[in-house]
Formats: sequence, structure tokens, C-alpha cells
Amino acid sequence: MPSKKVNPIEVANLKSIGDFITEYLPPGEKWKTWIHPRTKDEYEVSLQTPKALSEPDFEACFHLIEFNSSTDYKNSKDGWKPRSKRKEMKLLDLKYLLVKRDSNVEGFVSLMPTYEDGYPVMYCYEIHLSPALQGNVRGVKFYERLGYAKDEFSPPPKVLRNGTKVEAEYVILSKDRR
Repeated sequence: MPSKKVNPIEVANLKSIGDFITEYLPPGEKWKTWIHPRTKDEYEVSLQTPKALSEPDFEACFHLIEFNSSTDYKNSKDGWKPRSKRKEMKLLDLKYLLVKRDSNVEGFVSLMPTYEDGYPVMYCYEIHLSPALQGNVRGVKFYERLGYAKDEFSPPPKVLRNGTKVEAEYVILSKDRR
């Protein structure tokens, strides 16, 4: 009898949040706190599903997106669509890595195990920080220092008829884990 091929994305997405943490995050409690390198303030880090997010935490995440990115969205071809963004933020398989201080969300990463161009990936949808946590290093430069590079599937610039090059509205970065 032929064995069924294991789908790693399906396996990851079917895990409870506790099992997901055990399987994919560092062991122990160390990942659950972060110390700001400049201020030495301590932050609580947690992983949650959209369904488990409290309404205040969900709203705080939405407002960070709105504060940090609504202008960029407004200037994009698709525009800023708050209702669509809220719906996207509740996608079933998303996970939220929250960074909190004194019970206030100061930053988050939303991510999801999924397929991108046929490859199993941990897709990072959003990274948003409050102004208190933002540094003066541009995001792409930060990730380049961590070994990430522009992915082959990142949209290329468009070349207009007059030869003008127009950069894509976003870039996809990846890190070879082989």
C-alpha cells in the first residue's frame, strides 16, 4: 500500500498553539522575554492565533499597521482598505508573535506556514513596531545583516516604454536554510 506523503504545512497548521511553540520555537522560557538593548526595558513575548487575540490586542496590532503603513498603502495601486486588512489579519492559519510592555502591544509579527511558489515557507505577513521600538536602521538593511537577500520571486522593477525603471511596491526577502 503506497504511503501518503506528509504535507509539512498542513502538519504545522493543524498543531495547537502549544504544540506549535514546542515544535518550532526555542525550548524553554527565554524567548518569552526581550530586553530592549538601549533602554533595558523588559518586554513580554507571546505567540497567539487570531482567534485567541483579545479585542484590545487585535486593535492595537491593527493600529500599528495603520500608523506605520497606511500612507504606503494609500500610495500603492490597491490603496488602503481597512476592512480588507482586518479580514486578512484574521486568516485562520496566521500566528501573532506579540511584544508587550505593561500589557500594551508595542510590536508584532504575523506569520503563517504556507506554500510560496511551490515551496514550504514560514511567510511573514507583517512586522510592526511602535515608535518606541523603532531604530534608525532601514528594515531591508537589518535583514540583509541577518543573511537575508532579495528572493528570486520578488517582483522585478517595471521598465516603462521611455526606459524609466519603476521599482515594485514591495520586496520579498528570503534566507537559504539548507
